[in-house]
Amino acid sequence: MIVSGLSGSGKSVALKTFEDLDYYCVDNLPVELLPAFVRSLIRDDGLPERIAVGIDVRSRHSDLSRLAEWRALASTLGADARLLFFEADDQILLRRYADTRRRHPLSRLGLSLPQAIARERQVTRPLREEADAVIDTSELNVHQLRRQVITGFALEHSPGLSLLFESFAYRRGVPEEADFVFDARVLPNPHWDPELRPLTGRDARVRDYLDAQPEVEAYAGQVAAFLDTWLPKLRTDTRAYVTVAFGCTGGKHRSVYLAERLAAHAREQGWDEVATYHREQD
Repeated sequence: MIVSGLSGSGKSVALKTFEDLDYYCVDNLPVELLPAFVRSLIRDDGLPERIAVGIDVRSRHSDLSRLAEWRALASTLGADARLLFFEADDQILLRRYADTRRRHPLSRLGLSLPQAIARERQVTRPLREEADAVIDTSELNVHQLRRQVITGFALEHSPGLSLLFESFAYRRGVPEEADFVFDARVLPNPHWDPELRPLTGRDARVRDYLDAQPEVEAYAGQVAAFLDTWLPKLRTDTRAYVTVAFGCTGGKHRSVYLAERLAAHAREQGWDEVATYHREQD
């Protein structure tokens, strides 16, 4: 599976979804390296059944117009790849960039954000024309996009409840799609340790710090008990997905730690379709 499209359209969510479904994933692969990548997999362990590769404008010196050529060459090696192209309306992309405050990959060219989006549409047009499917994410939230990827393109999928554990910063607002929101600001803050400040809740040193705090253990245990009680009752509902959100001041340490920890707990409890999303980090 080749995942491409416009920056801000949901490519990262799609790749993360494939990864959660046990695909072998590589992001930001230069297009001309696709055949060599396939050869390396064959040489090492044999070609995996599930592969997802992200190819887009972040590869500065790649000629995206040659994807069809490299894709055909990869096919001769036994990798018959489908190309998914993700896009969204300009206004939606502008809003998403405003929300995340991230830089567009083409801003390095000295372009304004609208100009960068327009340039990217032009540069990726050959990919769009080559695509097996074009997915417009303008009206989709993270859960809906994940669901569309799973039901439409994954080799196997489960029709059950999809769980998303999300972290966020309160100063940038509570996620609109959140079904359950837990405030982690009551917990000890690693930010005040100079050695931990540049790290995130996914780093081992931050995890060790928070694991050692009695308040954190009590908090995580109580949240886990709550979710263990009520999430199974939602399984029989008609809803397809549930978002459990954790917020802290900066969306970097405590909320990220809790989202990862509770997602791992959910998997241990037998939930198959579990993902994490760190709004201020991803």
